[in-house]
Amino acid sequence: MASSHTSQRLRVSFDEPRLIPNAGLLLPAILAQRLDLGRLIDEQVDLGKAVGRAHPGAKAMTLIASQLAGGDCISQADSLRAAGMEEVLGHRIFAPSTLGTFLRSFTYGHSRQLEKVSELALSRAWQLGLGPGDGPLTIDLDSTICETYGVQKQGAQRRTYAKVRGYHPFLAIGAGSGVESGEILHWSLRGGRASPHRGAARFCTETLKRVRRAGARGALVVRGDSGFYSAELVRACRAQGVQFSITARQYGSVVKALAEIPEAAWSPIPWAPGGSAEVAETDYLAFANSHHGKAQAVATRLIVRRDQKQQPKGQLQLPGLYDYHAFITDRTGPVLELEAEHRGHAVVENQIRELKYDLALNHLPSGRFAANAVWLALTALAHNLAHWVAQLALERQPLTVKTVRRCFFSVPGRLVRSGRRRRLRLPSYWPWARQFLRALERLRPQRSAQLLT
Repeated sequence: MASSHTSQRLRVSFDEPRLIPNAGLLLPAILAQRLDLGRLIDEQVDLGKAVGRAHPGAKAMTLIASQLAGGDCISQADSLRAAGMEEVLGHRIFAPSTLGTFLRSFTYGHSRQLEKVSELALSRAWQLGLGPGDGPLTIDLDSTICETYGVQKQGAQRRTYAKVRGYHPFLAIGAGSGVESGEILHWSLRGGRASPHRGAARFCTETLKRVRRAGARGALVVRGDSGFYSAELVRACRAQGVQFSITARQYGSVVKALAEIPEAAWSPIPWAPGGSAEVAETDYLAFANSHHGKAQAVATRLIVRRDQKQQPKGQLQLPGLYDYHAFITDRTGPVLELEAEHRGHAVVENQIRELKYDLALNHLPSGRFAANAVWLALTALAHNLAHWVAQLALERQPLTVKTVRRCFFSVPGRLVRSGRRRRLRLPSYWPWARQFLRALERLRPQRSAQLLT
């Protein structure tokens, strides 16, 4: 017997003129207004006489809001064009066709203007109490592959080292005091054929100068995987007065140094069950065999972890079979602590996954390289806005972009007017209503939350 409450009996019509989807975007919109992000883009971005040159701030903020709402392509910005959404976001909302023209109006030189915007936004966010200040800051460097499927995209026509077509951007992500902060500190879009280390030293230098100008006054540490293992990057770190922790490539000299570590030097790692992982260190002259010669070699600590290989079930467990994971560093401190901190570099993959699957980096929409560079910049800004809202206004830490969107940004609402006042009415029994109201008060402390009831 069919229930009278079945959804098959519901009648559907699109006739509510004041209903707003994703009304919770009010939170990042207020924070963006406190950072004056739209005006920053207007002041810093000059597209000359290009067709899409007008109103760059509002157009960029439309794309950022679309990504925060879950849109991963240009056309999905159309979902923001509901009546009243402009009042929630605080700026004009443009059509997808206009946004596409705007992206294609950029040259690569124009796209670099957004780097200044992100630096100023980072500085202002840190002034609100989100920055490291005098405390330490760890910067994770990494690269990723953004796969594409067309053969006409500039910079992605040829296959990457992973045998797929796509782009190969650099990313610098912040982690402070061993706790993941998740901010995208810097980025750089590169063609898919770029090797993992090409341009890494310049990118590292730009990142370090950027965070210093933004207000990081404490000790800095650069972490990277083996793709950043190069003498140029180590010299760039030393030139900026920061320490490094870089995964070593398994060159012959590294393998030889590992083989010379005496068995008594290995110490068990407490977290490894049954003593299956051990750590040791030795002095190592890195890059002595490069074309620069020993004059350019760097004296480092070579710290290595070895994990006992897992043999298939039912076979004899042979001793002495290990996987080795080594890194070089100029940091001081106990070996166990340094190894654990370097292992923390793996959390950078969580932020890359967020950029790709929770925001819009998994789909670079244009055939023009510069337009895709702008898309990457706006994705990074959207990611930072979501994380800043979570850090500044929400109680539960840490929160992913998907969680913040599901609990706060996606709440629907109705915009009404009564007594010459605007009011945004949200669902009565929304599970996170109390946290939303407290977040609103924290984001605009100079005003009470009179917009909500």
